[in-house]
Amino acid sequence: MTEVFPFLETLNQIPGVRAGWVERVPDLPITGDRDEAMRQLRPLHEAAVSNFGGPSSTWWRAEQIHGNSVALVPGSPQIIAPDGLPVVPGVDGLITRTTATVLAIYVADCGAIWLADRKTGAIALLHSGKKGTESNILGNALETMARQFGTCPQDVTAVLGPCIRPPDYETDFAAEIGNQANEAGLGNFIDCELNTASDGARFYSYRKELGKTGRMMALIVRDFLP
Repeated sequence: MTEVFPFLETLNQIPGVRAGWVERVPDLPITGDRDEAMRQLRPLHEAAVSNFGGPSSTWWRAEQIHGNSVALVPGSPQIIAPDGLPVVPGVDGLITRTTATVLAIYVADCGAIWLADRKTGAIALLHSGKKGTESNILGNALETMARQFGTCPQDVTAVLGPCIRPPDYETDFAAEIGNQANEAGLGNFIDCELNTASDGARFYSYRKELGKTGRMMALIVRDFLP
């Protein structure tokens, strides 16, 4: 489930960085709310993370409250989510410079943003939908990376994954993320330009499926530092 995707190729070409993406799970009917969907997906996503990160890796997730806060991991406090696994409370983004630390973010119309600092080795993974984009979680993450690790925006490669877009959604937050990336002076920003609402065979879409849907999973890890 973590096969190579073309839109992640630029990230995966950075020495020491691996980025992954888990799309819709075929033949898994989901008819409940988010918590029930996450319980159904848990064993499949755990297997995907184990395959992606390896047996010695640790797995960190964000609570995802549609805000702009980010957390440095490992070391941040955690709570237990409804699916029985730990999450960092109150945040929508995770940052690390620790090897073998898998960052995971879930989306079903919101955008996942992968970030990799080619110079310092810092990586991040963000959940940015309408609200997170309005409050500029991307800018907040870059500021945190600069403060914690000395990251300069021109050394960062960023990728925006599949998310809902016009005409299926009234707000083009993907375009605004691109504007924010330009304003921040990112060295390399890639928008995959895929619309989650336009391909029900590949993607879960909260809007199209009226909330009764699963979640895709974005992953990133550092195997070694530059």
